[in-house]
Amino acid sequence: MLGFLLLAACGTTTAAPSATINVVAGENFWGSIASQLGGPKVSVQSVVTDPNADPHEYESSTNDARAFAEAKLVILNGAGYDVWGKKLLDANPANNRRVLDIAEMLGKKEGDNPHFWYDPGYVSRVADRITAEYKAIDSADGSFFDQQRSELTAKFQPYVNEIGTIKQNYGGTAVGATESIFQYMATALALNLTTPVEFMNAVAEGNDPPANAVATFQEQISRNQIKVLVYNVQTTTAVTTNIKSLAASHHIPTVGVSETLQPENLTFQDWQAKQLRALEAALKASS
Repeated sequence: MLGFLLLAACGTTTAAPSATINVVAGENFWGSIASQLGGPKVSVQSVVTDPNADPHEYESSTNDARAFAEAKLVILNGAGYDVWGKKLLDANPANNRRVLDIAEMLGKKEGDNPHFWYDPGYVSRVADRITAEYKAIDSADGSFFDQQRSELTAKFQPYVNEIGTIKQNYGGTAVGATESIFQYMATALALNLTTPVEFMNAVAEGNDPPANAVATFQEQISRNQIKVLVYNVQTTTAVTTNIKSLAASHHIPTVGVSETLQPENLTFQDWQAKQLRALEAALKASS
């Protein structure tokens, strides 16, 4: 009888659970999306998370190097935004690691505006690609990852709806921005971003804007030619501080946006929707 029980026990098999996919995201906005798309099947570590720091100036650590070495998937923004990530990849070669360079996927290069997460169309394409990467790594759970992608679409709806509301009610409104971070979203919202591109790009790159661009921007504000000023809360310089003060003196509402999740515990879509609601309120107040 004991032998029969032993044989029966030996003949019982259970499917081994699939191994968790280790994912490293260069920035926590992509990490949030990657985590939601993977659910319990993935473990996501985001590198740049500090809401008070400028991600452009991040310096990698030994912990980052270890995470890159152990990752099955690395997600980088690209276009010069996280060059430290490319250095870590080169220093830790691995045959079984997949790399998603978002700029490369979008056909962008260094010198192009790297703030792709402020373009809702790009965000959707990135989510599709991350799902495809998960399915390539773990094909047995393909239907699970497809379901997670569908659920994320539903979770994104308030964010998408807010974009539609602003576009419908305030499309064509002239606005200003201290930095190029807002360019993609301004286009999605059909807002008229009148700030000289030279000004926005210089600030984004950590340089002093050309004097003529500063003068043009100041004149736009002084003549109340913009309804709202959008500024990057993580890139503060003497020039941007003066621009904000000038806007306040002319009773032009200001709205802060950030490069990383603020606060850190928000999901990507809740963070974006929160900023968009603040923008809508400012546009309403100035109309």
